[in-house]
Amino acid sequence: MKNKLLKFLIPVITVTILFNSCKEKTQVTPPPPPEIQVVEVIQKDVPLYNEFVGQVYGQKDIPIRARVEGFLEGIYFEEGLMVKKGQLLYSIDPIPFQAKVNTQKSRLAEAETMLVKARNDLNRTKPLAEKNAVSKSDLDAAQAEYDAALSSVSAAKSNLRSAEIELGYTRIKSPITGVIGRTLARVGDFVGREPNPVILNTVSKTDSVRVTFFLTESEYLFLSRRFEKEIKADMRRKLKEEEKSQLELILSDGSVYNHTGTTDFIDRNVDSNTGSILVQATFPNPNLLLRPGLYAKVKVLMETAKGALLVPQRCMMELQGQYSVFIVNAENKIESRQVVPGDRIVDLWLIKKGLEPGDKVVLEGLQKVSEGMEVNPVVTVFKSKSNQQ
Repeated sequence: MKNKLLKFLIPVITVTILFNSCKEKTQVTPPPPPEIQVVEVIQKDVPLYNEFVGQVYGQKDIPIRARVEGFLEGIYFEEGLMVKKGQLLYSIDPIPFQAKVNTQKSRLAEAETMLVKARNDLNRTKPLAEKNAVSKSDLDAAQAEYDAALSSVSAAKSNLRSAEIELGYTRIKSPITGVIGRTLARVGDFVGREPNPVILNTVSKTDSVRVTFFLTESEYLFLSRRFEKEIKADMRRKLKEEEKSQLELILSDGSVYNHTGTTDFIDRNVDSNTGSILVQATFPNPNLLLRPGLYAKVKVLMETAKGALLVPQRCMMELQGQYSVFIVNAENKIESRQVVPGDRIVDLWLIKKGLEPGDKVVLEGLQKVSEGMEVNPVVTVFKSKSNQQ
């Protein structure tokens, strides 16, 4: 009986021991730490830009004015297209002005006739006065009549010239080669006197354009101190030659204009009403893409941050205005680090305080990690879009 009991208990005990042994082994072996993608803090020199809203003007924007009053008789151009210097643009009814010219020609002829008579009288009087055949007063009167006739001829010529100039104003020609806009008057309109149109159109030379924008006082002072060595006694400043081409233009559709610009000048004074100072830049416009009146953002290089620390924006976490990142320390454990961010550079964020070169910042799986968690960091090279621009 006892032998049968032993034969039954021995297999049971053996199975129990084996089960407990396997259980202990399972509990002792921990799972491996999870793999987490990290990036090393990027350190490099970073140019920092500011963007200012600017307005585009033609290199020359010449208003076409009606310099005499009258009825518009003809329009000789197509709106919105190129016109050449000296090309006839408008004509005003010339009949009243031609009549003035004819009148002044008649008066000039009359004055010249009187001059001839006065000259002949003086020539006859002088020999007689030398012989005392006529009195001295007669000679003086003849001389005065001649001088008056001479002045009358000169005045008549001036009046005729003025009338001819006014007649010339009835044919309005383009002062430059450029693009002409929409006409503000039509054939038959009375022009040249308010409230009728005086400015009929505008011709713009646009093979290069001017862009004006404004700096605040603090921005101007910042740039002025930066280029302090270049400021002369007359307080006019120009950017360094190598930085003149750093001006970029961002169009209203978000695209970057494919030509860089140069700074022309900074205005002499700060506007007391707005606290800003005007800056003008010039951009080439060979394809005539830019038109006067466009608004665009001017991208200006403000400074270069030497040895700046950068992290991808997706690494940043924000809570109630405080920013932080997860880093993997030397023990491969997660550590939360509070940081002070600076400017955003496309998909990177400049870090002013809180990180050191070589720190490994968690890039992916921010929701899966927590303070003190042990991980297996996998260093990833982050491809920033800022390097593609």
